[in-house]
Amino acid sequence: MKSFPRPNVVLSNCLELSACRYNGQVIHDDFVKKLSNHVNYIPVCPEVSIGLGVPRFPIRLVSQEKDIRLVQPATNIDLTDKMHNFCNDFLSSLKDVDGFILKFRSPSCGLKDVRFYPKAEKSAALGKTFGLFGGKVLEMLPGLAVEDEGRLRSLKIREYFLTKLFTLASLREVRRKGKISDLANFHADNKFLLMSYNQKELRVLGNIAANRDDKELHQTLTEYENHLRESMAAPARRASNINVFMHIFGYFSRQLSSNEKQFFFETLQLYRDGRVPFTSALGLLKGWAIRFQDEYLTRQTFFEPFPVDLVEWSDAGRPIEL
Repeated sequence: MKSFPRPNVVLSNCLELSACRYNGQVIHDDFVKKLSNHVNYIPVCPEVSIGLGVPRFPIRLVSQEKDIRLVQPATNIDLTDKMHNFCNDFLSSLKDVDGFILKFRSPSCGLKDVRFYPKAEKSAALGKTFGLFGGKVLEMLPGLAVEDEGRLRSLKIREYFLTKLFTLASLREVRRKGKISDLANFHADNKFLLMSYNQKELRVLGNIAANRDDKELHQTLTEYENHLRESMAAPARRASNINVFMHIFGYFSRQLSSNEKQFFFETLQLYRDGRVPFTSALGLLKGWAIRFQDEYLTRQTFFEPFPVDLVEWSDAGRPIEL
């Protein structure tokens, strides 16, 4: 079984770790618990860190003169400056972090769907925005694997998050070893994975890894990491996956029978039409890579970008989104 480095993941402390939520509860999450076998969690609770107790009065985001403020209605305390200071200090202090899993819809940790209001008192929400801490994560540490536990219930989002998380952790391991040959091997092993995300960036990354200008290793790795984050800024598209399938198929096309080729193309068409999952075509190609003992292909992370026991075939009780 393939081995993976352990990513470092900042985790909202109320998720599986500590009963520090405003109501004194801990939130149980099966994915967060399962992932703990493969990552190092760095716990954080911004609200406790700025001096709020457990339990505590709820806080909310309030729109004031084109600014979003963090207030505690029950005490009428404005916590915005304290939270901004904590975010800057905490995020600036982090080293070797690969990703974040933050609390869904939290006014501090939320990433996308946090409601904000016209006033501290009870009122209808004006809209949705980032939590103060969650928004600062995206601003100060762009390109990391960052999600909330609510969105990670989606199979598609979860697989994208895991792929990005373990890819970044693998590159961090290259940096730790400190050899240009390790970067070249990393790039070779990730060629088809990166092709599925962004072909333009793949070419840029290849030139950086080749290091034809004989740059300092630190500079080369930093440049490579910046472009790697850019290349994985959005999930791979179905059309891009099909392009990669065809590239890999080319390695075997002369060794396969006409019936095997026909079956592959039929499977590919079903995937193109959204009638079978990505893994149907992937499994065929991986089986042929093993059968024909192609070491270059069997090393490709495209076939296994994260630990296999994190692969799930259901989506929080709903049918898989193909």
